[in-house]
Amino acid sequence: MSDVHPNVSRVVSAAKERGLEISTKRFPEGTKTAADAAAAIGVTVGQIVKSLVFGVDGEIVMALVSGSNQLDEKKLALAAGGAKCARVDADAVREATGFPIGGVPPFGHSTQLRVFVDPDLLQYDEVWAAAGTWNDNFGANPNDIVRVAGGVVTDLKRA
Repeated sequence: MSDVHPNVSRVVSAAKERGLEISTKRFPEGTKTAADAAAAIGVTVGQIVKSLVFGVDGEIVMALVSGSNQLDEKKLALAAGGAKCARVDADAVREATGFPIGGVPPFGHSTQLRVFVDPDLLQYDEVWAAAGTWNDNFGANPNDIVRVAGGVVTDLKRA
């Protein structure tokens, strides 16, 4: 598979190193947003994993949130043991993860990030996450994603 993007290879390798076999699928129409991804893949928006990168008191952390939910920044700050939570810019996302916004996977990052996971993802047998680009995704059991990402399941949903 010589046409596989290097980012995708990195994600597949990171999963394999932690005992998870994933196969990626390319969606030429793009999967940048949860709605785009759900439409392209043919699943509900809730089955899309949004990999969101935020700064909590200066520490870059990741929240894996169901596509049908909005992140409550106060809950993320609390989960991370901090006071202030804020979005970070595209450069900070790429620096912390090694991936572009819209293609950030739940694991395989260039730096070690603490990961917090929306429990609503766990209601599905399979969820879909970005695999390093705007067009590449993979499906997996959400419990496997939590395990491979080293995630902490905690309420992150905006009420």
